[in-house]
Amino acid sequence: MKTVITFGSFDLFHVGHVSILRRAKLLGDRLVVGVSTSELSVRKKGSPTVIADEDRLRIVESIRYVDDVFFETSLELKREYIQWWKADILVMGDDWSGKFDYLLDECEVRYLSRTPMISTSMLREKLAGINVEL
Repeated sequence: MKTVITFGSFDLFHVGHVSILRRAKLLGDRLVVGVSTSELSVRKKGSPTVIADEDRLRIVESIRYVDDVFFETSLELKREYIQWWKADILVMGDDWSGKFDYLLDECEVRYLSRTPMISTSMLREKLAGINVEL
């Protein structure tokens, strides 16, 4: 059985997220997803997530391609996460290309192309231009 692991914030879940999860699952038998906590997202990207941690975890675990989910709390723990889940392949978006090659001694590392014309950052920009009253 081949285990694939990937990580992400998965905030404002969109078709690009579905695409990378689908393509990651095609590489193995089991897909494990580390959902970055909002605290980690602040450290990675400089801003908190819009959707709460638990809600993002529940969204990701509901996707049919995903077999297991957990909270990723630190970029520095990637090696430990890979070992814990006995991952054979690490999948990341190509915006991280080369950044995780240091893990090649643990598993295969694949960088998948991003879905064109969609990202959480693009959605945030669009939403910033909309005046919404709740």
